[in-house]
Amino acid sequence: MRPFKIPDIVQTVFNDFTWHKSRSQKCVFLTFDDGPVAGVTDFVLEELEKHGMKATFFMVGENVRKAGSLARRVGRGGHGIGNHTFHHLNGAATPNEGYLQDVERCEEIIRETVGVGTRVFRPPYGRISCRQKRELKTSYEIVLWDLISWDFLPGMSPAKSLDKLKENTHNGSIVLFHDQQKSSQFLRNMLPHYLDHLAGSGFTTKTL
Repeated sequence: MRPFKIPDIVQTVFNDFTWHKSRSQKCVFLTFDDGPVAGVTDFVLEELEKHGMKATFFMVGENVRKAGSLARRVGRGGHGIGNHTFHHLNGAATPNEGYLQDVERCEEIIRETVGVGTRVFRPPYGRISCRQKRELKTSYEIVLWDLISWDFLPGMSPAKSLDKLKENTHNGSIVLFHDQQKSSQFLRNMLPHYLDHLAGSGFTTKTL
């Protein structure tokens, strides 16, 4: 069974990543990976606006190039933007120099398209080599997550995911969703209810 909450021991051992934020404030950090994608990112933005909430979007450079207007809409909405490489690369399977160049290329397209630089980075698949991590930490906060919705997983029940996230959401949680086609229907069935839960439980949301 895939865990919805990253075990505390994993977060402790790999403590040079950001897994969650301060547990002292009743605040949650919503994150969406892999966009912007037409028909998905815009739905997410509309739901966030309905609920008066903010999120951070870890963008793939190739998708920023394809959907620049959506990327700019994310920025205009006051949401955070993070770097997720240009080609959605698995760092553990990519030579270091090529990986770092891909991150820089993503940074460039985000700056050119949205007009802002990024301060946070999330490695696709959560996979990154020690050297890549060491180099990137000089410019970025490397952010993972302590809760994952598994919205991209075939056969994952939105109702089950909703229940697990509601059960495990705590102060400072960083929650992972994906604004990509594989997650589209899942998000439509689950995200509005999760946002309702956050609001009803007194949580605020912030960008990273």
